[in-house]
Amino acid sequence: MVKPLYKWKIKQRAQNVEAYQQECLERFGPFQSAKNKQAIWFHCVSVGETNAAQPLIEHYLKLGQPILVTNTTKTGQARSKALFLKAPYEALFQAVYLPADQKSLIADFYQKYQPILLILVETELWPNLIDQADKFEVPCILVNARLSAKSAQGYSKVPSLTRPMLQNFDALLAQDVATQQRFIELGLEASKSEVVGSIKFDISAPEVFIEKAQQLKHDWNLARRKIITLASTHAPEEEKLLNGLKPYLEQHSDCLVIVVPRHPERFDEVFKVAQSLNLNTQRRSLNQSIQLDTQVYLADSMGEMWLWYALSQASFVGGSLNEPGGGHNILEPMVLNVPTVIGPNYFNFQAIVDEFLQANAVAIGQSEHDVVQLLVRCVEDQDFATQLSQHAIEVLNQNKGSLQKHIAVIDRFLSKL
Repeated sequence: MVKPLYKWKIKQRAQNVEAYQQECLERFGPFQSAKNKQAIWFHCVSVGETNAAQPLIEHYLKLGQPILVTNTTKTGQARSKALFLKAPYEALFQAVYLPADQKSLIADFYQKYQPILLILVETELWPNLIDQADKFEVPCILVNARLSAKSAQGYSKVPSLTRPMLQNFDALLAQDVATQQRFIELGLEASKSEVVGSIKFDISAPEVFIEKAQQLKHDWNLARRKIITLASTHAPEEEKLLNGLKPYLEQHSDCLVIVVPRHPERFDEVFKVAQSLNLNTQRRSLNQSIQLDTQVYLADSMGEMWLWYALSQASFVGGSLNEPGGGHNILEPMVLNVPTVIGPNYFNFQAIVDEFLQANAVAIGQSEHDVVQLLVRCVEDQDFATQLSQHAIEVLNQNKGSLQKHIAVIDRFLSKL
């Protein structure tokens, strides 16, 4: 029963028959031969985890080490390929979907690909994936690990699954002490864990997007526009915030809102939301430029988040105003000195947000009204905006160094192979 339903979901989101057939092959087999055996295997569920693993993956590709990346989502795989399936890494890199977590499929995948090391990113716990790593004697490491109190409570309800999974880890590198303690309480051996901070603090904005943003400012006459980006949004965040910002947009023709929905299957839906509010909207997917009378620009493209942040004077990071929410990465806009606002539901990034909140480096709105007021304040009150962004940079600088700690642990395992 599971496989037909799974295949139906894949078919619903597939762009064409070929894409559907290819994804089914990667999910259910028969698996194709590996491009490179003896690769380091990174499993990154979606875009956020892929972005987090990017500096680690780049480090080993530069050393000439073959890399295999599996993703669970379509957007995650698109991001992986956009980052690495190009010169100079193309020959060393392969990205496929993670097979369904069935013992026979996972075992067959290990046999076909023969990885030397399995690296899971953040909170990716799959019973058969981890069990078969032990069976095939492939060291298994959870990196940049995070675990909210809510997720820990869920895992605690199935100890017969959770405890064996955690006991099969060879190492767990936690972002914070609270995460480490939750994993230990669920069954992880304390000696296998270290608190090394978050790799996400070691990011820097790609120069290519900064340069592209400068070009667009010139080409589209954006130098004097007040630009607010609503990033990684979920329903109903776009409707709530655009509705709240509409009076300001109508009174200030120099203001522009860029909307970047989290999931591409919602692009058309979000366009209809903007239209229903009678906001003059252009779309990236149609190669439309921002005009003088554009009020909303729908960034319905993949892999350009850095570009939209680089154009902004204020940002809202989504998945934090919806229910149940959980939040997304707040660090990317901050790296670009963009004052950042979020909603109250950020439990997936609790420790990171709390640190910025303590330093007055992020603004939190408890409702859509609060978020709108804070975004408007960011583009109207230069002192407030500068204070937020400067404090954020200070926190970012204080937390750098996690990447090298991760590399040191991974190298320790590689040296034993």
